[in-house]
Amino acid sequence: MNKFLLNLLLISFFSSLTQAQDFAFGKFTQEEIAQKIYKNDTSAHAFVIQEFGSNRIDVASDDHIKMMFKYHVKIKILDSKAFNKGTINIPYYYSDEVQDEVTDIKGLTTYADEDGLIRNAELDQTKIFTVTENKYWKQKKFALPNIRSGCIIEYSYTRIIPGFGRFPSWDFQDDIPKMYSEYEVHIPAFWSYNAMIRGPLKLTKNVADIERECFTSGGSKSDCSFLSYGMANIPAFIAEDYMTAQKNFLSAVYFNLEEWTNPYTNVKNKVTKDWKDIDYNLKHSEYFGSQIKKDLLKPYIAPVIAGKTGEMEKALAIYQYIQKNIKWNDINSRESDGIKKALEKHTGDVGDINLCLAAALNSAGIKTDAVLLSTRGNGVVNRLYPVENEFNYIVVKATIGGEDYLLDATDPLLSFGMLPLKCLNDQGRVMSLDKPSYWLDLNAKQKKTNTTSLDLTLQPNGKLKGTINSYSYGYEGYEKRKAIKKYNTVDEYIENLDEKLGKIKILNSSIGNLDSLDKPLVEHYEVEIDVYDNLNHNRLAFNPVILNRYVNNPFKLQDRSYPVDWGMPSSSRYILSMSLPDGYIIEGSPQNTAVSLPNQGGKFLTEFSGEGNKFTYSNVIQFNKSVYAPEEYPYLKELYNKIIASEKADIVFKKK
Repeated sequence: MNKFLLNLLLISFFSSLTQAQDFAFGKFTQEEIAQKIYKNDTSAHAFVIQEFGSNRIDVASDDHIKMMFKYHVKIKILDSKAFNKGTINIPYYYSDEVQDEVTDIKGLTTYADEDGLIRNAELDQTKIFTVTENKYWKQKKFALPNIRSGCIIEYSYTRIIPGFGRFPSWDFQDDIPKMYSEYEVHIPAFWSYNAMIRGPLKLTKNVADIERECFTSGGSKSDCSFLSYGMANIPAFIAEDYMTAQKNFLSAVYFNLEEWTNPYTNVKNKVTKDWKDIDYNLKHSEYFGSQIKKDLLKPYIAPVIAGKTGEMEKALAIYQYIQKNIKWNDINSRESDGIKKALEKHTGDVGDINLCLAAALNSAGIKTDAVLLSTRGNGVVNRLYPVENEFNYIVVKATIGGEDYLLDATDPLLSFGMLPLKCLNDQGRVMSLDKPSYWLDLNAKQKKTNTTSLDLTLQPNGKLKGTINSYSYGYEGYEKRKAIKKYNTVDEYIENLDEKLGKIKILNSSIGNLDSLDKPLVEHYEVEIDVYDNLNHNRLAFNPVILNRYVNNPFKLQDRSYPVDWGMPSSSRYILSMSLPDGYIIEGSPQNTAVSLPNQGGKFLTEFSGEGNKFTYSNVIQFNKSVYAPEEYPYLKELYNKIIASEKADIVFKKK
């Protein structure tokens, strides 16, 4: 029997085996069509009726080892708020070296028409589009036809993945509930994976079995491990603000390759290594260690640090030089194919830029190490099994005067020693060239701090006139600078701000320290505010919180099973000083408030003082921790309730 025919028979065998566990495409029950709500979650706008996936390692027709991942799902759409479920994006890896394929896409919408007749609308294959996201990823995109309330949508596809290193994981949870979800895998004995089940939910099916002589390649045969994981009545995962990647908290199963045996040579290869193995590989690799070791950048750096004597002076000059001379191409990475090339082309990915920074600082005699990390959106890395591919970003640790500074030169608005929020995610791995690697907490050294002061006078015409001054420090200053730099000019930013402020009219303005990243951003506005049509009233009500008033609580869940993660501590202070026209006095004022979180976690304070026709109102909102545990969630939620209630309170003026 020739190899081509053997491969076809193998593929046919595996297809029949996996399809035997799949559910029939296009089949439905009258109960599914008629269903108006999901009984386990009456607030759901849609739910998964059934979901099935399978993955197997096999020899493809081109004689290469590949993984065949099949996906099939059937979803009930209950109302218009879930119509977005009918727009499908299937991401797949596609680089110059490795290309995934997405094939066999099928889609179907089943619905009842106006006369109650059941109709089917199939996906038009010409309406499937390929979109390039970046140099590593593409997407297949399509919209299922005739989406309406009460319909059932269904789609399936196959993703062919070269090799065996990127074994697809499986999320049992999603943002809508699921009646049932199942994932089965077929792994020939040549490969050994560590399966990790994460999340709070329990499996309702967990089957492990052996398939005899299910795999043949190069004259070698092996049995296969057949694993099947199922879960029923899965609640929706509700994402809320101030969290890291959902994958950290979803119930899911992941696979990490531990070792494999070459089917052609029977040579065994260990993949799951100790950190000392990864250290050695990175230190001696062309894409990492060699980029830092080689003194490639000395000719570029020499004029940058000429005349500078202190280490900090040199480090600042080099940091700003890299920031200005290499533009980030919006691609995350942990390696570089040439830091010198990136510097000459003035563009590069994260690995290019920050390895270039590490090399430049080392060239200047400043002790510098690279730090591997996983961004907040990428998830927390598994520290039990060192896997280099779980890291997707790299920053730099420079030691100056006995103090460590974490640096990221990809954003020209980041001040020295500040990491972007996306990098503040648990721990990073410091890859030192002269000692073993180690874990380092990725904590923010700076806070997010703002003080806003208003000095206003109520005019006889019912308008407030005066000044607003805002001082933004740390991460607040960084975010403000980013907002301003989105516009072509500062004047354009002010015009847009003036439109957003509504009744507040900006008469004059100035912004200080916009490019001085180590100083607070200072905003000064002369304003006029429409408050009353006239003052022909004996009593007037006035809310003192003119700017940034809280009206909605960001925390709405009954319980939250994952932490609240701000990324850094924060503090905001608001101060209003106001003068009333002659003849008016204060009749009633808000009560002073003092609310604290347990264990000195934060506080909310208000204070009012007045004499004659002048008064001062101030409030402080302070969070002293970067991360709050789920058991602290009710206290945070209640604190915001108190803030909202307090900021509704008016001051009442009356004529003498």
